[in-house]
Amino acid sequence: MPTFEEQLVEHRVYLMRFARLQLRSDDWAEDAVSETLLAALSKPQSFGNRSQLKTWLVGILKHKVIDLIRSNARLVAMPDAQTDEDGDELDRLAFKADGHFAEMPNDWGDPHQTLQQVQFFEVLDACMERLPPALGRLFLMREWLELSSQEVCKELSLTPTNLYVQLHRARLRLQECLNIHWFGKHST
Repeated sequence: MPTFEEQLVEHRVYLMRFARLQLRSDDWAEDAVSETLLAALSKPQSFGNRSQLKTWLVGILKHKVIDLIRSNARLVAMPDAQTDEDGDELDRLAFKADGHFAEMPNDWGDPHQTLQQVQFFEVLDACMERLPPALGRLFLMREWLELSSQEVCKELSLTPTNLYVQLHRARLRLQECLNIHWFGKHST
């Protein structure tokens, strides 16, 4: 059985991928992950096997990323213009002119049962990886890091309206990806 330190090393690649997506800088991502691993090593008793090790590490990383985003606010990259162009086409496919869904979303069954399945989170992670970097970052800042809309707007120099449009596009893309790769249904 791997030691606690070896288990930490096994999760480093995942933590780096997440930190890079959020921080857009290899140096900042390395700092956040290093601080996360040092925090875990300094207080291994805090883990206590109450959750999966990866979940616990990501929880620590979340706070390190938030600290770095806030301390480096002026240097964080902004979403690129490509995102807007991609999103417009997705909106045209997903919605009617009156703003209603072109086709009702697929039935996702019992969400509570689905959330119990570890594999679901692996597919969700893969879908998150497929988001354009700017959309993925914005989505994680709001939904996972739980930054306020005001904080996200300030960090990314977005208007509240643009933030909600971008979040909507990210959610649509995740919905489509999960429909295909988890629920086995293709939208038409």
